[in-house]
Amino acid sequence: MERTFAIVKPDATAAGFTGRILARIEQEGFKIVAIKKIFMSKKQAEGFYAVHSARPFFNDLTSFMSSGPCVVMVLEKDGAIKEWRNLMGATNPAEAAEGTLRKEFGKNIDNNATHGSDAPETAATEIAYFFSALELVG
Repeated sequence: MERTFAIVKPDATAAGFTGRILARIEQEGFKIVAIKKIFMSKKQAEGFYAVHSARPFFNDLTSFMSSGPCVVMVLEKDGAIKEWRNLMGATNPAEAAEGTLRKEFGKNIDNNATHGSDAPETAATEIAYFFSALELVG
């Protein structure tokens, strides 16, 4: 079994989509190993997205991610990283396939409802950023 990190972003949380997104996660066969609702500070968002610190969108991204509550979680499933990315859909909801979370719940490339790790190393780093080993109850 593989684990990945996922976020229901502030836009989807504010719009009341969290429950529907969680239901889809479980319908698709993911096991939620850890979950919590948080309100990231700007500094926490900057730390989480530090890999993008030199990019022009960094300030807007970290401001958005610290603009309201989000739900962070660890998901488990065979091929979890690829499967979660497939369920999320393309980064830009306008380009996302029908039936994906970003197509259904995202507004635009900046407000695209969900985040997911892109590789095993990234997943391990992102999970450890928000969860201690004691919180992983799979």
